[in-house]
Order: sequence, then structure tokens, then C-alpha cells
Amino acid sequence: MKQNFTVIAETRADEGKGASRRLRREGKVPAVLYGGKDKAQSIAVSHNEMWKSLKVEAFYSHILTLTLDGQSQQVVLKALQRHPVDETLIHIDFQRILADQILRRAVPLHFKGADVAPGVKIGGGIVEHHLNQVDVECLPKDLPEFLEIDLSGLELNDVVHLSQIKLPEGVSLAELKHGNDQSVVVIHLPRAAKEEEVAAAPAAAEVPAANQKAPDAKAAAAAPKAAAPKKK
Repeated sequence: MKQNFTVIAETRADEGKGASRRLRREGKVPAVLYGGKDKAQSIAVSHNEMWKSLKVEAFYSHILTLTLDGQSQQVVLKALQRHPVDETLIHIDFQRILADQILRRAVPLHFKGADVAPGVKIGGGIVEHHLNQVDVECLPKDLPEFLEIDLSGLELNDVVHLSQIKLPEGVSLAELKHGNDQSVVVIHLPRAAKEEEVAAAPAAAEVPAANQKAPDAKAAAAAPKAAAPKKK
């Protein structure tokens, strides 16, 4: 079941570094609301409330309800700036969305069944994730919170590509439109196991007689001939 997130905001008239510092001292975060059919607005949100919401994975990819001066509108979290040391919130961008316009958003991937996958349970392999999120394109009403990938049937050296991800109706992957069917996850042997296999392999394989080449004629002529045995 989808979660519902509401962000309470207020308009701010003062702008600039000084005004932003005053807002932060009051426990608020300066933000900008833009997009849609309206002009950009300077707003402020509660730092504590945003901090709590940002701990929830779905908040980053979800359609949010932003209430500004008593009026609600649908938005997405577009950009987020944190302090490099203590990670406090410095600035936030929200983008308005329109119900009839295609939206492109990054959606997290959830993997299940890795512990029972034959390649892991029997083959002794490990799961290597190449992607943890993907960009989807869809109408706002069809935006998924995450996409799930089932690994329970994967054998050793099996790979899952973007084209193999099961998508909800109305959702497409942006990368596939450009022919980029990259790998998402693979099960392979750990490096140590691979090195043991290489060490155990013979240094050189024998070549069957039928596949061996005849010696070069010049080389054969130049080679010293064996002395004939002496007669008794």
C-alpha cells in the first residue's frame, strides 16, 4: 500500500544568505517551489519534520502533498542540499507536477530471494548489485514507490538486465528507450574462489597430435643430426 506524505510550507518574502541563516536558526529550511503552470515561489519548511520524512526511502520517489498557505498541491522532491559535516538540511527544491504530464523519477530497486537462489545456496556464489535504482517514466498516478526483482531462481553466473524487470502498467524504463539494456544484478563466485580455480588449472594443456603443426623445413635442416650408432 502506498504511503501518503504531506509537507507543510509557508511563503517567505526575505531572500539572500542573511535571510536563509535566520530561517535556519528558527529551525526552518529555505526552499523553492517551481514547475507546473505557476511561477517559482520561495518557501520554508520545518527542519525537524523534513528530517523525519527523509529517513523514509519512499519519500524520495513518492508524490508529495505540499500544503502552502492552506492550499494543497502535488509535488516531488527535486533537489536536496545538506551540510557537508553534520548533514543538516541547507536547501530544498520541490517541483510541481501535472496529472496529465509524463514524469521521470528515480525509483529504488528492492531485491528478494537472494538467500534461496541456487547460485548462492548451492553454487556458493555472491550477489553483486550493479544498480540500486532506475529512472522510470510514467504519469504521476502510476509512479511506483519501488520495483521488485526476484532472485530466487538465479543460478551461478546468471544476470538480470533492465529488460527483465517486471514493470507496472503505464511505467517504462528511461534507459531502455536509448537501447541501454544494462545489467542490474549478477550472481558469481567470490574472487578468492576464482583464484583457487585458476591456481588448480594445469599450466598448459597438451595439444592432440592431429592438431600439432609440422616442423618448419628450414628449422629441421638446421637442427643437428643425431650421430649414427657405431658398428661393433
